[in-house]
Amino acid sequence: MSATMRMAPALLLAPLAACATVAPAPVAAPVANPPAGMQYLYGSGEGAALSVQAWNALLAYVSARVKARPADSVVLAEGARLAAPRFVPCGDKPFAAVFDVDETVMLNTGYEYHDAKTGRGFDAAAWDAWEKTGEGAVGPVPGADHGLAALRGLGVTVIFNTNRSAANADSTARAIKAAGLGDAVHGQTLYLSGDDAMGSRKDGRRATIAARYCVIAMGGDQLGDFSDLFNAAQPVSARRDATLQPLVAGLWGNGWFVMPNPVYGSGLKGGFDDIFPMDKRWAPPAIGEK
Repeated sequence: MSATMRMAPALLLAPLAACATVAPAPVAAPVANPPAGMQYLYGSGEGAALSVQAWNALLAYVSARVKARPADSVVLAEGARLAAPRFVPCGDKPFAAVFDVDETVMLNTGYEYHDAKTGRGFDAAAWDAWEKTGEGAVGPVPGADHGLAALRGLGVTVIFNTNRSAANADSTARAIKAAGLGDAVHGQTLYLSGDDAMGSRKDGRRATIAARYCVIAMGGDQLGDFSDLFNAAQPVSARRDATLQPLVAGLWGNGWFVMPNPVYGSGLKGGFDDIFPMDKRWAPPAIGEK
């Protein structure tokens, strides 16, 4: 068949295509309610109480450690393993507490409203715009504003270690201040993704901080806020088991403090086989497991 013959049907159809009506893009159905995780974190009394409970425990712990002057920080030393943790020595370095920002000390209420209403999920461009312009729609995690002020009153330097972009350092510092969390100075009390060559991994930034300070407490909403070792490729169940190893389990509430975040992040993973072991499944006797 010649090239002309192969083109003929397309030429005949071209006028018809030109006259065809272009269907409008589908309109997303209205969102009746925010997702359950957002309802819990941003709206519920239970979520607020859990956050305040964590801050109360953190302050009690830090107050005791300031008086005791620990020999070691709570930052894992280079080469440490979760099964055999070692920590950066304190010496006579001044005290500090290190926190993630988003959903650890500051609620991104405005961004999550946008996310819930559009239903589009995370979008890097939208998040970048939020980092640059969202300072008027943030607030403190319940208990964080009072907690950070109390830490400073104890003589503990508050340091923020976040994966927000170093390119947006000024706007992030403004957002932290607008949330009632005090001042943050990039390179001194604010560390960001892009400050070193490790990207979103935080161990390098933690090492920089621990070289200058005796870090007596860390707070975060993701396991990577405490050690990059938790983020090594592994099954969901193995990652969970890593948090329960005896030498690590003793750190939760004793130097490492987790804030609730059921909305996004590394904790929201796993299928049925990951979450529900075969020996822990149940169905009403008349139905049985299928």
